[in-house]
Amino acid sequence: MVLTDFDLVLFGGSGDLSMRKLLPAMHARDVANDLPANARIICVGRQVYARQDFLHTVEHMSGQHIKSTLTPESWARFSARLVYVSLNATEADSYGPLAEALRPDPALIRVYYLATPPHLFARICDNLAANELVTPNSRVVLEKPLGRDLASAKQINAEVGKVFAESQIYRIDHYLGKETVQNLLALRFGNILFEPLWRREWISDVQITIAEKIGVGNRMGYYDTSGALRDMLQNHLLQLLCIVAMEPPTSIAPDAVRDAKLQVLRSLKKFTPVTLARNIVRGQYRAGHVDGVAVPSYRDEADAPEHSRTETFVALKAEIDTWRWAGVPFYLRTGKRMADSLAEIVVRFKTIPHSIFSQSTSSFQPNCLVIRLQPDEGLRMNLMAKTPGDGMRLKPAELELDFRESFKAARMDAYERLLLDVLRGQLTLFMRSDELEAAWEWVEPILNYWEQDDSMPIPYMAGTWGPAAASALIGRDGLQWREEALPED
Repeated sequence: MVLTDFDLVLFGGSGDLSMRKLLPAMHARDVANDLPANARIICVGRQVYARQDFLHTVEHMSGQHIKSTLTPESWARFSARLVYVSLNATEADSYGPLAEALRPDPALIRVYYLATPPHLFARICDNLAANELVTPNSRVVLEKPLGRDLASAKQINAEVGKVFAESQIYRIDHYLGKETVQNLLALRFGNILFEPLWRREWISDVQITIAEKIGVGNRMGYYDTSGALRDMLQNHLLQLLCIVAMEPPTSIAPDAVRDAKLQVLRSLKKFTPVTLARNIVRGQYRAGHVDGVAVPSYRDEADAPEHSRTETFVALKAEIDTWRWAGVPFYLRTGKRMADSLAEIVVRFKTIPHSIFSQSTSSFQPNCLVIRLQPDEGLRMNLMAKTPGDGMRLKPAELELDFRESFKAARMDAYERLLLDVLRGQLTLFMRSDELEAAWEWVEPILNYWEQDDSMPIPYMAGTWGPAAASALIGRDGLQWREEALPED
């Protein structure tokens, strides 16, 4: 779909997200000739900049994150689109410069991207309305975290909803913009092969992991009040679970897909006092080595509270009460300072019921479909195959689809895709208000349980796969995390 003319307004336009992700993404789309000739990007911030000083800052800070070729020609074209406006987003009477910068054409698409702390969302929306800057063609993009709990999420939805209709609100989760997530939809609903097997009769378990080697870095002020559950599990991991587990939607239309995801969230088995204690592991990294480099404990990071109880690791077992998935465990896991940086979904099938070979069924590895989101996007199918030579001896083998090798087209970053979808008015990859609230409703009992429990998170050494309790969690069901089940070389 060809883009029509637009003004993209980035609140937090001189901040980290804009410089690292949003402006490089828009530069890449400009290089790809996706942007209309008169499209503009208006960066809003409190700091006062002369135009040339701001452009120099963008070139310096965003340039190192621009994946497409940064040439004098591409920079000249892109920088001509940039406008900087200084204002205090919390004060309605300071929005005059923004009103002057926006073009008055009522047919023009206006996108307000709120790359700000969530406590500013309602104030900014109110101030835009007070200054009559919200048109029928306006859209607003909300960055996570979308609340700290169910009550705050409902409050954000209600307050933003006073100014923007639900069809104008884009709650962004950049994991849904990744190429492999799109291919998961294609794999499930564009092929007949897996659909008959995509159910409890054939699938043993599903594992979803988002692991990071990095620590908290310079985000301690945010992270220590958030933790891994709010930062990663409530949004990214649950959204991935929804796409794996949802029933086939009637079409790829936004509400058809989001209805199907919502049904998964509402079908998640509620936690009980027993399962809260038994099926959830929280950890916090201690000093260790990552890639051979010594790294400090979480509590020794800069600005860390001395006795912080914030979790940097979460693993849990979830179950979905539907005919398709009843009895199939879904294991979700995320953590910082892990042994590897990866995001992957592992769908493990049941073992064969009987071996016709001299090997027992216990020596057969179950077939696994591994969907790798990062760092190397692709699909891998683990099968049993005959070894070369005399005799009939089977061992694990892999069928692999590497997206970079199979599709030579240039890769599109998640933010590139999602920004294009916002500009096109395509809501499929964005959360609806009832989705957000259903996710918080399921997660909130965990937060309440931890709040009442005065124990500390389980320590784990940096550079490992987390606390041993996470292995025990899955081990109680006679299973292993994928890296534990891999054959030794």
